[in-house]
Amino acid sequence: MKSVFPSTLTILASSLLIATAGLTTSVSALAAPANDPATLAHIRDGAMKEDWAYERLADMTDLIGPRLSGSEGAAAAVEQVAAAMRKIGATVTLQPVKVPHWVRGEEKAQLVDYAGRPSGITQKVVLSALGGSGATPAAGLTAPVIVVRDFDELAARKAEVKGSIVLFDVAFDDAMAKAGQAGKAYGRGSNFRTNGPRLAQELGAVAALVRSVGGADFRLTHTGATIMADDKRIPAAAVTAEDAMLIARLLKRGAVRMHLTLTPKNLPDADSYNVIADLPGTEKPEEVVVVSGHLDSWDLATGAHDDGAGVTAAMAVIDTLQKLGLKPRRTIRVIAWMNEENGTRGGKGYFDINQQKLAQHFAAIESDNGAGRPLGFIGSVRPSMVKYFAPLQKSLDQIGAGVFDRRDAAAGSDIMPLERAGVPSFQPLVDFTTYFNYHHTAADTLDKVDPTDLKRQVAVMTSLAWYLANMDQDIGRTVEPQ
Repeated sequence: MKSVFPSTLTILASSLLIATAGLTTSVSALAAPANDPATLAHIRDGAMKEDWAYERLADMTDLIGPRLSGSEGAAAAVEQVAAAMRKIGATVTLQPVKVPHWVRGEEKAQLVDYAGRPSGITQKVVLSALGGSGATPAAGLTAPVIVVRDFDELAARKAEVKGSIVLFDVAFDDAMAKAGQAGKAYGRGSNFRTNGPRLAQELGAVAALVRSVGGADFRLTHTGATIMADDKRIPAAAVTAEDAMLIARLLKRGAVRMHLTLTPKNLPDADSYNVIADLPGTEKPEEVVVVSGHLDSWDLATGAHDDGAGVTAAMAVIDTLQKLGLKPRRTIRVIAWMNEENGTRGGKGYFDINQQKLAQHFAAIESDNGAGRPLGFIGSVRPSMVKYFAPLQKSLDQIGAGVFDRRDAAAGSDIMPLERAGVPSFQPLVDFTTYFNYHHTAADTLDKVDPTDLKRQVAVMTSLAWYLANMDQDIGRTVEPQ
């Protein structure tokens, strides 16, 4: 990336320094600690009155658009977020990180032969290449298609797999999602997207397709990353649910052949950055509460839910506190992670630099489940610590977001290395029943985000970050260091 950043932004090369300088603000700061009901209500209500996060989300989605790692959009987003955080008085640093640079090329497919096909007729298949996919020859390839519904069937039919295009036809369980288990439904389907092409390649497949992982059957493709070794990449794509069902029906009549053209490129790793913005603590500036979302997005849409909403809500934590004139005891560190979608290089890079400072990380928060209605927050604290969050829950109850769902792992993608090292970790608890209707599709656009729900998320994240930054209790590590 060319050097266009203000001179006050420090490029981190080997270590990340915690800022200790005070921030200028137009209002006088209240003394901390301040986890009293009045201050918590002040934060909650202040957040609910502000449109700053939605305005920043509009800037990100409407002015930049897609932000896949290594792209011009991702580079522009780094600049935009850094400038926005500097404007509100945060101490901004950029942490360099090498990221994958995968570029989508031509992608098309036709069913060119099947039982009962009228002369001269072919059928278009709607698909999108998966991140990390290999390429066909420029003119495409033609091969028979076989359908499997799990990895056991793939192994059992290995003689048919060689030389074929394998389609993993696994329907997204929308009923499970509507019953409150959308994450589990997605995990089941995404397993075939992540690992299916590699396993098919190992058995000699010339290409692999997966049925799109999502709940809205409007002939939308659902992209995402797949994992293959650099020297063993085969063409891999997601087909729409409708086209997967069509192929399965035609196979009941007889053999099916497809002509497939995918021409993505896996380029050398690119230079990028995590954007880090600190609101320094007044009493314990060396102790850090991370609040974060990821800056990159897939390239089919503008990443409004995934994860524009999460990263702008995290940014709004500092904006809200600055406008209220509140300064925390511990440093609140906003991080806009780079490369969550196809590598998590940003989260891993931050962890590597800060391995000797893990004891100074009091807690970490990440928002990456979209901008649905917040119901509360998830936290990986020890069971004995839950009682200390009662005042925070009581305050958030006023906006219907007072649930504390304690888990052994909060499992945010970018903060996972910190969590595994024992840093207590948190996420907003949001209703994402319909999240996978848009996630990783061309429909993930600004109009799908409810501005009021985004305000609630800002209220939850700001209240939680402030509460953690001012706690008297040491909530402790969740695991002992190895």
